[in-house]
Amino acid sequence: MLALAACAPPRVQPLQGVPVPSARLPIGSLPLGHRKVVFQWELHDGELVARGDGVARIASPDSVRMEFFLGGGFGGGAAVLIGDSLQVPGPDMARKLVPPRALLWAALGRLDLPAARDTAVRVEDGVLRADIGQPVQWRATFRGDTLSRLERVEAGRLQEWVARAADGRVEYRHESSRRSLVLVIQRSDAVDPFDPAIWRL
Repeated sequence: MLALAACAPPRVQPLQGVPVPSARLPIGSLPLGHRKVVFQWELHDGELVARGDGVARIASPDSVRMEFFLGGGFGGGAAVLIGDSLQVPGPDMARKLVPPRALLWAALGRLDLPAARDTAVRVEDGVLRADIGQPVQWRATFRGDTLSRLERVEAGRLQEWVARAADGRVEYRHESSRRSLVLVIQRSDAVDPFDPAIWRL
């Protein structure tokens, strides 16, 4: 029983702070135009540790292509996310590098969740948190209008999450598998529109 308890994802604690109307919940959105984001990444999955470089090509309001290159030139993978459609072809390693759709959008600062009937919003020390769904399915955290964290909740337990820091560090973690991915953004540049061919894998 102790071993099972140790492996169970952590319970989600009740929201703290002052209740505010759900209309106060920011939407979180991508920067206007087209951007090229260069990053370094590191994956931990059990005993496996892998790292390398990557690039994200982002077209507002709802399109991104991400490419991962394994250190040493030993391979890589790519994913294309357009609205609700996420494509991750290729080897299993590529799939480990890409969070589920809603969490991938959150990693880029966009809140894009399925519609839910109930949303509870509270503010504490300038930080806005929202529980979405009843029972709670998602918890979103905003600092100002910036999405800083999104958590997926199931049966009252935290299943997986994405957190974004002001210094360009983005972390994804799947609690039960202990799999984690860290991205460290090196550069983010406004660029000309992309060739339409990049959206095909």
